[in-house]
Amino acid sequence: MSASASVTTRRIAAAALAAGALVSVVTLPASASDHARPVRSKVQISDVQYDSPGRDDRSNRSLNREWVEITNTGRHGVNLDGWTLQDEDGRTYTFDDYRLEGRSTVRIHTGFGRDTDTDLFQDRRHYVWDNRSDTATLRNDRGRFIDDESWGHHRHGGRHHR
Repeated sequence: MSASASVTTRRIAAAALAAGALVSVVTLPASASDHARPVRSKVQISDVQYDSPGRDDRSNRSLNREWVEITNTGRHGVNLDGWTLQDEDGRTYTFDDYRLEGRSTVRIHTGFGRDTDTDLFQDRRHYVWDNRSDTATLRNDRGRFIDDESWGHHRHGGRHHR
């Protein structure tokens, strides 16, 4: 074999290897997506009724018209045991032995009531959420920030407690 034939053979081999590497890189995303991790459930504050409709007469009916909704947008349920929902003044509701199923919402009312899959009650005799401005903050059982929702003077100034 001549020297030029040897160089040509090496060039052809190098080109074939390069083409093979290029093909494997191009196909990598498709095969990687087949084995992707399942998307984790996303739990968030989806709505707040901080000013209960009607007169604020501190009746249980009025207290229960003040609420925060927590939604799990993922497919899988999330154990909320030990998670907290807190206002700016430090009033805290702690979830006790509650599982929020996938793609579902729970409403946490301020007053008294019987807990169900869709409604939980803080059992308070006073309003929690300030009508003018406040922030509802959701934290997991390790105290890590999950989400918050602000209104009033915080509405455009930014979400905090992160």
